[in-house]
Amino acid sequence: MKILVTGTAGFIGYHVATRLLERGEEVVGLDNLSDYYDVELKKARLARIQGKPGYTHVHADLADREAMEQVFATHRPRRVIHLAAQAGVRYAAQNPHVYVSSNVTGFLHVLEGCRHTGVEHLVFASTSSVYGANTRMPFSEHQPTEHPLTLYAATKKANEQMAHAYAHLYRLPCTGLRFFTVYGPWGRPDMALFLFTKAILAGEPVRVFNHGRHKRSFTYVDDIVDGVLGTLENVPAPEPHWSGERPDPGTSGVAPYRIFNIGNEKPVELLRYIEVLERCLGKTARLDMLPLQPGDVPDTEANVSALVQATGHAPKVDVQEGVGRFVDWYRGYYRA
Repeated sequence: MKILVTGTAGFIGYHVATRLLERGEEVVGLDNLSDYYDVELKKARLARIQGKPGYTHVHADLADREAMEQVFATHRPRRVIHLAAQAGVRYAAQNPHVYVSSNVTGFLHVLEGCRHTGVEHLVFASTSSVYGANTRMPFSEHQPTEHPLTLYAATKKANEQMAHAYAHLYRLPCTGLRFFTVYGPWGRPDMALFLFTKAILAGEPVRVFNHGRHKRSFTYVDDIVDGVLGTLENVPAPEPHWSGERPDPGTSGVAPYRIFNIGNEKPVELLRYIEVLERCLGKTARLDMLPLQPGDVPDTEANVSALVQATGHAPKVDVQEGVGRFVDWYRGYYRA
């Protein structure tokens, strides 16, 4: 089938598009190659898929309404995987407007495109950051998420609510995926594993926030891709099935809409994560212990029982294996 994948020059989008092409799907990839981080890395990812049979690339910005309308009118995808967004928790403090432009206005353009061209299913990226002030672990889709702690999380929560409205009003099946700390080859340079690796190899100190007492459900990118493609095939039911006083936050009941966590169920303490990286690199890190940063949550832990029930998939790659694969890629790509 023809599938529109937004963010194909990005970390997760590149891996999703690659897997779809390998199984013979027709992929229309969209990206604006923003300069939030190294554009050359984005171009390198894109170069690996642009020549593959079945791939068509569109250079466009989500916030450009006319361009997005043209993409949907020209290509008329059967399903959509929306992964493009302005990412990063801390960057939002300096550049709030770009988050609203990309993540809110841009998402509206995706919803409108799906609505007007009869898309069968929209799968879109959310984030574990929407759990915000929640402290009950593990995080479950059935918990309320009314208190985001960052603008980035607030824009992703807005995506979930906007998708639910479109699912209800226009019967557009929508599935939101809350990703938990994704890492792996071709990863983002602004994320911890990339930053730590670069610093250790350069003999520079590693900035460790919250004095290393963070715990995270670090999730290897291949496990994320399995979850994305599994949910793509699992179209939410079109008929309401809610009979209680309040719809369940994860299933709606009044619309063809679902929310799933995708994360490793075994959280790892940040210092343990660094120890694994040290072994893989064969070098010891110099640690610069720092306090908790504004907007950061101390811990995340994913409950993925709903994902397993719906798709049969549960993230399984442990950090020893996953970090090792990342280090192998990093050394090869940067000749480090």
